[in-house]
Amino acid sequence: MKMQLAEIAQAVAAENDYSRWQDLEITSVHFDSRKLKAGALFVPLVAANDGHDYIGNAQQNGAVAAFWQLGHPGKPTDFPVLEVRDPLKALQQLAKYYLNKVDPRVIAITGSDGKTTTKDMTAAILAPHSNVVKTQGNFNNEIGVPITILNMSTNTETLVIEMGMDRPGQLDFLSRLVAPDVAIITMIGEAHIEFFGTRDKIADAKMEITHGLKEDGVLIYDGDEPLLRERTADLAQRTKTFGQQDNNDLYPTEVTAGSKQIDFKLNQYPDTEFNLPLLGAYNVNNAMAALTVGSLFQIQPQQMQAALANLQLTKNRTQWLTGAQGEQILSDVYNANPTAMMAVLRAFAAVPVKGQRIAVLGDMLELGEQAPALHAGIATAIDPTKIEQVYLLGPIMQALATELARNPAFKGRVHYYPLNKKLTLITDLLATVTADDAVLLKASNGLHLDEVLRALQNKD
Repeated sequence: MKMQLAEIAQAVAAENDYSRWQDLEITSVHFDSRKLKAGALFVPLVAANDGHDYIGNAQQNGAVAAFWQLGHPGKPTDFPVLEVRDPLKALQQLAKYYLNKVDPRVIAITGSDGKTTTKDMTAAILAPHSNVVKTQGNFNNEIGVPITILNMSTNTETLVIEMGMDRPGQLDFLSRLVAPDVAIITMIGEAHIEFFGTRDKIADAKMEITHGLKEDGVLIYDGDEPLLRERTADLAQRTKTFGQQDNNDLYPTEVTAGSKQIDFKLNQYPDTEFNLPLLGAYNVNNAMAALTVGSLFQIQPQQMQAALANLQLTKNRTQWLTGAQGEQILSDVYNANPTAMMAVLRAFAAVPVKGQRIAVLGDMLELGEQAPALHAGIATAIDPTKIEQVYLLGPIMQALATELARNPAFKGRVHYYPLNKKLTLITDLLATVTADDAVLLKASNGLHLDEVLRALQNKD
């Protein structure tokens, strides 16, 4: 971005006199004083910590101006600030203004699972044909989406934006903020069921992504999901479906899943074999969502084929790595829900390996009262003839440990650790793993299985 302070002040209705600094040029925006660049606008958010307390750090790290909450004590007198009633709302207002100014095509993606992978696939397909910006990391909420918008360049033609959700109304706000040309719902699962209670209510909340969808926009969704079929019946905008069933607009006719690649053909492209450098046939659904976007933008099948074959995924999403012993590590430590965990376990069970397949699983968070039962249910996806050792971490994973213990085939092969015994888990795992083994790491991000990953790679 590139805007003068006066333009920013007008966009957010700043309430102080900024005339002495009105020609100051701003080239980026951030709320984290540690991540600022020279020429940045600092946004002091008030949450667990008060961002206003970090104004000095912000100046040292490159901030040339800042928002300031009206009436907040300690306002600098020798540093450009724009006084606003709420810095977060001002951030969102500025993002909306800048988005309208740049006016890219917007593809918004949500779903209980697969949204990050679908985002990466969609951006990869569009990138050779358009100047594309996509969500980085987990910047997919009311703070992250505006930051993503404000840090796109002025010549951005397509914005591929990921949208997270953990409560009703959140996607309504984000959708109205970005006004997507295309919206995607990858799937409805159990993620965040703690806050919603039922999958029906999750589906209702996911449909909020259509609330800001342009009148001539398109909704792309998983047509195998009855909850979405029901809710899209009266939608004014066009819809496109993908899924495994042949009543969808796009569905697979052939799928061959290997340990590190998936080959598939689709009904609309019978002469084209697509290849994904990924584990898990479930990723075909994510690819079909992205391919549907490509077809809407009239990209040729061969060009989409090449984009998917060379796909680079966001870090720690079913990422193959090598451990210090030479073992294969499948790192999926950023997020977890029951649907995704069972899918990756079944895919992992098919990975060729000379030694043992070892699953290291941590708690899946935000599942509410159903959490113990949903964790216990993971047992159906763990085949004792294919996964030789299971390491479980966290208080809720005790339910899975108990369920697995009912099966005599798992005797002596299930290792449970409370959260405060993670170091013991690491020690035991390191004593077990050999160069011939394959290790799966899967949990919600709050379990910090990245610490186990670093230990396996000898990076601590």
